[in-house]
Amino acid sequence: MAKKAGLFDLRGILALLFAVYGVVLTIMGLFSTSAEDLRKAGGINVNLWVGLGMLVAAALFALWQWLRPLAIPTEPAEPTESAEPAEPTG
Repeated sequence: MAKKAGLFDLRGILALLFAVYGVVLTIMGLFSTSAEDLRKAGGINVNLWVGLGMLVAAALFALWQWLRPLAIPTEPAEPTESAEPAEPTG
């Protein structure tokens, strides 16, 4: 059951999304940036830097998921409190 639950871990989904968009933006920044685009952005290749940042974020999410996987309890939880109301004091 733990393997199936790990498929729906948001960290993995976010890592995949950040990686896909990061690759697209990095490629756009490397091969599709014109001098006009650089002039509009104050000389900064925004697509390249944001793409690299997204790739770093994807790597961090993937590392987090790998280092701290979901822990799903296999035994039912025991009740911690009784169902009886507490005695009033006073």
